[in-house]
Order: sequence, then structure tokens, then C-alpha cells
Amino acid sequence: MRSDESERHRVAAFQEGLRELGYTEGKNIVIELRRAAPGQRERLRELAAELVRLKVDVIVVSGGGLVQVAKETTTTIPIVFTVHADPVGDGVVASLARPGGQVTGLSDLHSVLVGKRIELLKEVVPSASRIAVLSNVAWLTHSHQLKDIEAVTPAFNMTVLSLPVTGPDDIDRAFTAMRKARAGGLLVLGDPLLANHRRQIVNLAAKGRLPSIFTTRESVEAGGLMSYGANLSELWRRAATYVDRIFKGAKPADLPVEQPTKFELVINVKTAKQIGLTIPPNVLARADKVVK
Repeated sequence: MRSDESERHRVAAFQEGLRELGYTEGKNIVIELRRAAPGQRERLRELAAELVRLKVDVIVVSGGGLVQVAKETTTTIPIVFTVHADPVGDGVVASLARPGGQVTGLSDLHSVLVGKRIELLKEVVPSASRIAVLSNVAWLTHSHQLKDIEAVTPAFNMTVLSLPVTGPDDIDRAFTAMRKARAGGLLVLGDPLLANHRRQIVNLAAKGRLPSIFTTRESVEAGGLMSYGANLSELWRRAATYVDRIFKGAKPADLPVEQPTKFELVINVKTAKQIGLTIPPNVLARADKVVK
């Protein structure tokens, strides 16, 4: 796991899910919590190896990169992912219905929501003809999502300015490139690295008066314009049911990967005003939450 405030909220949701199923820490369950900052792959390997040495019964992780680290560390301990954009495309599971192997969990469907995010951005900024996309160069799922984005943008009369990054310096350079290319909007893909630098991103977007859309509400609460996606805390809470079933004898190979049943649109009208943008009433009416 990573050291991020939003992640701590999600861990709390997971613990709440366990309590709802009758598990009390220190009584009938022990949680060995480990965290590392984004990009610390060697540190993550060390932490995963430590959990294996402790002979834990289940390893719970978030995100595709952490699944890969856990799989490289053990071939026997069940692994449950709380969030994964494209577990089939990344080769984590054989199929959503029959995962196979030792891994299962929940997908947030990032890869199939890119079209909806672009559509929302176009509704808010009809004149936008070029969309900048911030992605993590090391995140396999992002390469899949970029292909999906490039496939759907022509339907909105838009072109893509792809800007992969590896750290905060790249983010600064990316916004310089956006300004030079006259990007009309920004889509920020979801991953731990970009989430860890969300304040830098939303501040630069506001400074450049650039309409932005994110994958999670935390970025909008931090000052981003919009987000559309699953409620990740709810996915973490639901991950507790996988742990419960595995404890009771179920095999990950036989537990289907669950997908979100509800997606939320969050809009920050304060940010819209700051960048000189009026959110169309029909879009605002669809928002599940409005940040003022």
C-alpha cells in the first residue's frame, strides 16, 4: 500500500467492511498493514516478502502494479486487489467470471470509462479540439487506456496530446507542453504516482485555466474541475467480502472479479469560476456531488 491520505480513508473502509462481517482486530483477525510511497518498487518487494515470511492467509493490495509485486513474491498465498483498471488486459486474471490462479478482486473499470470522461469534458468545453492526457509511463494499464482514448476522440472531433510522466519535474514540463500545444482540456489517468501529486496537478491546471477531469473525487476536492468514476472507498469495503470467503475456504480462482454498480460525477464549481468556465446546467444537474 502507499502512504497517501485518501488511501488511509480506503483502508478504514476495508476495516469497516471486515467489522460488518464479524471480524474484530486483535480478537479473530490480525491486520498487518504495510505502506510505501509510489514508485518504491524495491521497497514494495521487501514489504511483500515480509508478509510472506509472516505466513499471512491473504494479501490485500490496491492497483495493478502492486498485484504484480505480490504475484512475483508468492505463488501460493491468495491475493485480493481492491482496485484494478483492467485485470484481464494486464494478464492478472484469465477472465472476470473465472479468474483462475491465486488472484481476484474488484475492477474500477478505468479502461472502459475513458470515453465517458472525454464526453463530459467535451460537454463542458465544446470548443476543445485537443485533449492532453497525463499518464504514468511505467503503468501498463495506462498504455491500454491511451489506445482506448485515441480510438474514441475522433468521434468528438478531438486529437490527443499524450504526456507520460515519471515524477513531479515531468509534470511541470507536461503543462508547459500543454500550453504550447493549446490543449483545450486535460484528462488525468488514475494511478498512485499521479494521485500522490494531485495538488501539483490541480494547481497547475488552475494556473493555466485548463478544464480538467480526473478519475476520483479526491482530486476534485483538492481543486480539480471534475471527476467521473467508481467510489473507491466502496470498492475497498467490498474487498472485505473476498477475504471473508477465502477464510471460509473459497479459492480465488473461483471468485469472480466484481465491477462497480454505480459511478459518481463530482464537479467543483469554485474551480470552474476560478478558470472562467460556466458548467452547463444539464451537466451540473447530473452531478452526484458539487464542491462549492
